[in-house]
Amino acid sequence: MDNTKSLALQLPNTEEEDDELNVQSQELKKLLKSLPRERGWHGRYLYLYRDFWVPGYVLTGVISFQQNFQAKDTEIILVTFPKSGTTWLKALVYSIVNRKIFSFDNTPLNTSNVHELVPFLELNLYLNGLNPDLSGIPSPRVFTTHVPYPSLPESIKSTTCRIVYLCRNPFDNFISLWHFLMRTRPKDLEPLSLEYCFDKFCTGTCGYGPFWDHFLGFWNESLKNPNKVLFLMYEDMKMDNKLQMKRLADFLGYPFSENEEKEGVIEKISKFCSFEGMRDLQPNNSGDKVAERFDVASYFRKGEVGDWMNYLTPSMADRLKKVVEEKLRGSGLNLKLFG
Repeated sequence: MDNTKSLALQLPNTEEEDDELNVQSQELKKLLKSLPRERGWHGRYLYLYRDFWVPGYVLTGVISFQQNFQAKDTEIILVTFPKSGTTWLKALVYSIVNRKIFSFDNTPLNTSNVHELVPFLELNLYLNGLNPDLSGIPSPRVFTTHVPYPSLPESIKSTTCRIVYLCRNPFDNFISLWHFLMRTRPKDLEPLSLEYCFDKFCTGTCGYGPFWDHFLGFWNESLKNPNKVLFLMYEDMKMDNKLQMKRLADFLGYPFSENEEKEGVIEKISKFCSFEGMRDLQPNNSGDKVAERFDVASYFRKGEVGDWMNYLTPSMADRLKKVVEEKLRGSGLNLKLFG
């Protein structure tokens, strides 16, 4: 959308009604009014921007990220749909890349939460339309985003930087997302029913959705350019973490040596970065905020495969199954629903 150029620093960081926005730019007001919007699960607006739904408070960060981020060839970009194992992937990649520098006793993961060490681009670095100087970050720089493939900055697509995508089956993804947003929903707002949010999810109306477009964008690119995009499945990571970690390390250019395998380095990293391991670290139990809104501790719930069966009725499961079959038909992408 050409009329978004150079507007990043002017976008308002609010989810109030348009006529209550304190926006000075007429061009920006026109842009905002041109974007379809719906109330999100969190009680604030989602805007349909470049074919995906963006939470209002993130819109400034998304636009600034798109306009200003310049990827290097050595960059590592981690991508997930929200609540698909992002924290886990960050910890694993950070530990794999830095394993020759830090031991488990002195790794910064013991003193800083992983979202500080592997920051979100649109949710942290470029939030509120910021344009930070990232030149001082040592190589390889590792960043995270939820932005769909078509809307990534051109520099990410055109350089040889690596993209790692972690996909979680949408049944568990939905349940995890619902719990997260209900825990972090403003206390002055009534909780939204599971059924209401499920309906929105199935129609694609959720932050960074529709989920099927998000999945397929990175899936198709991984088929076209497997040296550029590694597509991992959350369920495969849970079932055979050692095999998937070897794939991940090889793709990143940090393969495990035979000696490391014999010494159990893969298993040690896996245990350290496990759900239980990360949850119990002090930085992940602090009052620190992610994206200025969400407590770090709220990112840890269960991390299980198949937990959706405790929440979705047979009719709900059948509906989502039909959505998945329709949207993914012919893609070759097969999702695993059980552990």
